[in-house]
Amino acid sequence: MKLLVYGAGVTGSLFSARLHEAGHDVSLLARGERLAALRRHGVQLAEGDSPAVRRVPVPVVEHPAGGYDLIAVFVRAHQADAVLESLAGLEADVLFALNWAAGPEPLGAVIGHERVLLSFPTDAGTMDGDVVRYRPANFMTRRVPMPVGEPDGRATPRLERIVRAFRTAGINAKAEPQMDAWLKTHAAFAVPLGQAVLAAGGPVALAADPGAVRAMIRLIRQNLAAMPTPPVPRGFAALQTLPEGLLAAMLRRFLRSPTAAHSGLNNATPAAEAAELEQTAEQMRAYARVR
Repeated sequence: MKLLVYGAGVTGSLFSARLHEAGHDVSLLARGERLAALRRHGVQLAEGDSPAVRRVPVPVVEHPAGGYDLIAVFVRAHQADAVLESLAGLEADVLFALNWAAGPEPLGAVIGHERVLLSFPTDAGTMDGDVVRYRPANFMTRRVPMPVGEPDGRATPRLERIVRAFRTAGINAKAEPQMDAWLKTHAAFAVPLGQAVLAAGGPVALAADPGAVRAMIRLIRQNLAAMPTPPVPRGFAALQTLPEGLLAAMLRRFLRSPTAAHSGLNNATPAAEAAELEQTAEQMRAYARVR
């Protein structure tokens, strides 16, 4: 496949670099200073706090064009409208890999419902200047594959082809038949977590405030209860059933861990993070009102 990765932040950069290193025909779309940096140095990657930086010469473009088999979109939820407008005139399938709790309908209404696939990137990291510092893999992160799915849950040839291509690049991808429910479940957890981290001033600061962690847990449970479908994966149901004190202790331990530090929770762009979280929260409020 010929691929375009739309969005040159942490996840888009990681994704395109791995595909390029595996020999795939991939281009990375970027703008402004990020585009200039990528043209000078390529995608620069470092694991965690390692001083070792490797450069991957991923081809970069400034504007989307025709001829792609797949466009993978890695942007924040509040940036989706602008991206949709730029993709409306193209013909490629589009994989939306972002925080998104509104379902596939708003996406398909602009670019055509038959073009839409849904996903979420499970790799994470932070930007250190122009260097992407990605989260080191561990036992827990290896058990969480990148879900990819058709909006209607079908197992289609194009879905199989995409998952296979990602796996050849070392991306732990998996076909997910309930992709919309997966994204809604993730939003129910991630939005309260992200907002609590921003309010506290970072994951470690949040861990030091047991009251704030318990308030976050109660909001997560409210969100899960408001979902129109059961949680996906089913393990998220434990967030509703575990004793609050035990869950708070587990989350506080996570918030202090290196995994949390390198998962993007120490965000260098709080305004953009807040805008994305509010956009996703409004999507959740919309389906809760309908229900």
